[in-house]
Amino acid sequence: MFKYKYALLLFFISVLSVSCSSETDEDDGGIPGIDRTANLQGLGDSAGDLLSDMNFTSMNIEIVYVNGFEPNAAALANFKSFLEERTFKPDGINISLRAVSSSGKAPFSIEEIVEIEKDTRTIYNAGDEIGIYIYIADGSSEKDEENKFTLGSAFRNTSMVIFGETIQNFAGRPNAPSESDIEAAVLNHEFGHLFGLVDIGTEPQSDHKDEDNEGHCNVDDCLMRASIEFGSGVMDGIEGGRIPRLGPECIRDLQAAGGR
Repeated sequence: MFKYKYALLLFFISVLSVSCSSETDEDDGGIPGIDRTANLQGLGDSAGDLLSDMNFTSMNIEIVYVNGFEPNAAALANFKSFLEERTFKPDGINISLRAVSSSGKAPFSIEEIVEIEKDTRTIYNAGDEIGIYIYIADGSSEKDEENKFTLGSAFRNTSMVIFGETIQNFAGRPNAPSESDIEAAVLNHEFGHLFGLVDIGTEPQSDHKDEDNEGHCNVDDCLMRASIEFGSGVMDGIEGGRIPRLGPECIRDLQAAGGR
């Protein structure tokens, strides 16, 4: 059974808020001929493997998107740079894109996203390469409320979903950041949870946990904060491609876990 544990990146504009949430699941269903076990662990369980080159020297990221929701090239470039900056992968980080038809299931429960992953995921851990799955959905989360919208969810140790339609709708609002910038922020934030931040697999080296929002950082302007209020200062910072970055406390956590 999936449980919503973390309310991730919250954006507020007037009465509008946008959030992301993280999930865990340990269902060990199989595909004949493929050992999926290592990719069906709890959220944060592969933090060290993602960060270091001890067991895996490369990372293979499969982004499966519904037709019409292909991620922006600038967002992907920022995302890859974020990963390269924080990980040791001497044999490189590969990101592949593949379009699929709509499932027709929106709005989505996390259980439905898991079923879609079973049907569409093709990349798993292989040798010294760790496999990651990202699904970009053509709809919203069923957990959305009138003034709160889910942008993405990290679930399991190597899986996450981005709600592409919600991002597009949010980006179309007056004075909102660009779709590319929002995509990059969500991708980076969600992968931060795969890295085990904050205290969901990677041990904090200092006291920077947000006691009111489990799994998040209490340092101002950190990428892993649960909420980023879009006042004039934050809007000016995000405009022009300045995506929120990890704070020094989160970076120290990742370095202690084997990352850069």
